[in-house]
Amino acid sequence: MAEAKLNRINLTEKDYEGAPSTMCRGCGHDAISASVMRAYFENSIDPRKVVKLSGIGCSSKTPAYFLSQSFGFNAVHGRMSAVATGANLANHALMPIGVSGDGDTSAIGLGNFCHMMRRNVNITYIIENNGVYGLTKGQFSATADVGSVMKGGKVNDIPAIDMAELAITLEPLTSPVVSPAIANSLPLDPGALAHSGSAILDVISPCVTFNNHEGSTKSLKYAKGHLDPIHDIDFIPPYENIEADYDEGTDHAVELHDGSHIILHKLGKDYDPTNKMQSDLSDPRGHRRKGSF
Repeated sequence: MAEAKLNRINLTEKDYEGAPSTMCRGCGHDAISASVMRAYFENSIDPRKVVKLSGIGCSSKTPAYFLSQSFGFNAVHGRMSAVATGANLANHALMPIGVSGDGDTSAIGLGNFCHMMRRNVNITYIIENNGVYGLTKGQFSATADVGSVMKGGKVNDIPAIDMAELAITLEPLTSPVVSPAIANSLPLDPGALAHSGSAILDVISPCVTFNNHEGSTKSLKYAKGHLDPIHDIDFIPPYENIEADYDEGTDHAVELHDGSHIILHKLGKDYDPTNKMQSDLSDPRGHRRKGSF
């Protein structure tokens, strides 16, 4: 049996798991949880240094399904932003991650969200956006698009609030705001984790029970049919500087953060770049140089 892969702080992916999910089978929220676990594992973040925050709704259950060793606070409806602000002020050593729904953020919690953004509170804030109140049987939320159809046939005629657009108008331009059209938000998650300030991930997370039918603009079919793929998007997390000190005229093996190695060679004081014999050789071992770097 193969040994579990370890990250840079000697933890396995299992160390980033939470309780078994009780979401409806196929719920987009579970895909978000999986993305969060991978991001924290791959970026070697100690879950014991994280505080998870949530409000009320299906989204509020999500933090229970990842990082079981982290601190957690489940706030009242719409007040997660205010509690996150307080948690950030009380303990700067903890990394806050907030998970909220479109109703929790764009309706009853809109005022708190706006002021959190104005203050540029240090938090990774995920909005699990499905356009309905899934916990109370599928009524339209404030992010439901005009013309979208409720499962019972009612058509929405009220303009939607675009949370990412709203955040851009409220917060300093240094904070990233992204609105991926699919639940799997890697590599956006690690980019948000590395940012100092408010990082908003407005993720379309289809409700497979109440908003996954024909006429819904937040169904799996609609999201896939209107997806504009962004190619070659990636994120390189910041690492500690690697320093090496070794004698002149010798080689030195350096292990990189991903476990690979490079061999460095330090030229001696007697090296003369004008000497053709020396310049044709990459080092005193006699191997010809194949390129300069």
